Amino acid sequence: MFEGFARVWTPLAASAALKQAPLGFTLAGEKIVLFRDTSGAPAALLDRCPHRGVALSLGQVKANGCLECPFHGWQFNARGVNQHIPFNPQARRETLGATPLPVREMGDLIWVYTAPGVEAPTEPTPPEGLTDPDLARTIIERTWNCHWTRAMENMLDSPHLPFVHRKTIGKFTRRYMTPDSTMTVTWDDTEFGGLTRSLVDGRDGGGRLEFHRPNVMALHIPIPNRHLRIHALVIPVDQQRTRLMVVGSRDFLKYRWAQGLFAANSARIADEDRAVVESSWPSEVPPISQEHSVATDRATLAFRKYYFETLKPSAI
Repeated sequence: MFEGFARVWTPLAASAALKQAPLGFTLAGEKIVLFRDTSGAPAALLDRCPHRGVALSLGQVKANGCLECPFHGWQFNARGVNQHIPFNPQARRETLGATPLPVREMGDLIWVYTAPGVEAPTEPTPPEGLTDPDLARTIIERTWNCHWTRAMENMLDSPHLPFVHRKTIGKFTRRYMTPDSTMTVTWDDTEFGGLTRSLVDGRDGGGRLEFHRPNVMALHIPIPNRHLRIHALVIPVDQQRTRLMVVGSRDFLKYRWAQGLFAANSARIADEDRAVVESSWPSEVPPISQEHSVATDRATLAFRKYYFETLKPSAI
């Protein structure tokens, strides 16, 4: 299950999107349903009734907090335990449960662990910009026609900024780059993944990128004494599709009217990347030896090494 993306915590949905009705998602090729129990806590099950394989996301959440299958009315609680089978009081319900997944709600997001079971061996460790209750956050979503690894590498790639984003976040680099400029890209391993900085002709503008394993990027935008971050949450759907959630966080302009401005800016930056990333071939990043790389690819090569050594080692 979850080929190339197993046994990791990933954001899956915005908390605000999960209300009374269940929501269905595809995550790394597996169908998942999210719903809330009577306490309001999120639950995650494989979106497949163990009876006849029907999508549980087509059902409804009952007053007892159970998710009811739309086909024959079987009911499952947040742990996947079968609570009711109509017309069959003698059925051994303890052997007829749905498959649960570990789930957490942190900040404004719902996180899922990509392995079946109720418990997970670890907890999500998102960057502070996604969880600090004192920050204002905006969330936009896009679906790209590419493998998630191409999208993830794009988010860690600084050299493309003055070209793809020449009118937005790349214009600052364009101001002082020349045809003979040199970019120095550093990478430091961290407990959460990695930290990368990019200096053009030795100039450090103060920005930096964090990679939070397996699929979160945090861009620190340097504003003195202020918090401003852009987070890219790169969520695999299948071999050819990726859900991109862009979450901006800030400690200023927290007014409701400002939300639309920040959301529009995040959407513009994300949309600038889309056509370029979707054109990459093959869709999934190949092993390092199968593409030509240079010194400024240091951060993306660090991700690729992690991907093939940890998430998909059999492909090497």
